[in-house]
Amino acid sequence: MRVSVPTIPDAVLRTAQQQVSRITPAFAIDRIARFLTRGNAAVITGAGVSVDSGIRAYRGDKGAYLNPNYKPIFYHELMEPTLRGAGFRQRYWLRSFLGYPPVRDAQPNPTHFALAALQYASVTPHIITQNVDGLHHKAINHVWDESREAQGILELHGTLHRVTCSHGHRVDRQTFQDMLGEANPQWKAFAEELERTNSRPRTNPDGDVVLPEGTRYDQFVVPECPSCLLENRRNTMQKPEVIFFGESIPARVRDRSFDIINEHDRLLVIGSTLSTFSAFRLVKHAVEHRKPVLVLNLGPTRAHDFAGVDIVDIPAGAIIRDVVKQVLGNEVERNQVIAKMLESGVVKTPPDDHDDPIPRPSGL
Repeated sequence: MRVSVPTIPDAVLRTAQQQVSRITPAFAIDRIARFLTRGNAAVITGAGVSVDSGIRAYRGDKGAYLNPNYKPIFYHELMEPTLRGAGFRQRYWLRSFLGYPPVRDAQPNPTHFALAALQYASVTPHIITQNVDGLHHKAINHVWDESREAQGILELHGTLHRVTCSHGHRVDRQTFQDMLGEANPQWKAFAEELERTNSRPRTNPDGDVVLPEGTRYDQFVVPECPSCLLENRRNTMQKPEVIFFGESIPARVRDRSFDIINEHDRLLVIGSTLSTFSAFRLVKHAVEHRKPVLVLNLGPTRAHDFAGVDIVDIPAGAIIRDVVKQVLGNEVERNQVIAKMLESGVVKTPPDDHDDPIPRPSGL
């Protein structure tokens, strides 16, 4: 099976580089605020939104992968029912065992809270996120219950916070994290030492980390699915509820994403290069239905291929609070919930360097 990693086509990159014209923050704020003031806007978010929470984006401001050696595991590799597939699962789950805690513990940044304020004020009722970190939920779960969150936030590519086996049994990701630790006490001790010394690895948006050459993945134990064991079946074919490269988005999620675009009058894209077809086709659908589209992203995006799409090349975190204040006006002062949201958020932007493998413990 031949599956490729999504990229921005070279022709689009060249067009984007020719069109680049950085604008002042004041001009960007006014431009985006005018776009949103009319209301009923859908929002698509990408990895760039979570950068200020300490989770690196896949690509830098030139549109290229920050790690030129980036090599993800594909769906058909992870779920292959062979010894080869078991090896891919050992590699994935070891890296994820070390990479999940930083994602689990990450906190929403000002962009997450600003978007939550717009949702709470019903300016942008629905967010379609490509991110699997759950940070949009964390930004609004103090005022919305789980049912309301499920209505307002669509996770296009799934979530890292649940694990499902090949027979459909589901377990909470932290429970599975504990199972991995119990099955691999040496790696558990190493992970605890990383946390104790504040040496946690920087994590990619999919929870993956870089490990040194020579790491013994074949010694890592992937636990059996406990529900399958109760059914007298041995099964280590388990994956996070994330859409891997080469895996199809569930029909209900795909259909809901198009419904959201159809239900809204305009579309705002934040922090996404739109490299993946699942997000790109939503923008294409909006353009084909003559809906205004504005893209706020630092660096090239596939939206440069569309005539009429408004593109603002500036970091969202630098302006988004002021955008929301201009859109909501006096409501910010009158509504304590919104005012608090616009004062909230961490900022811990990771460095752009990619070659940062964590040290390997001796004997592993």
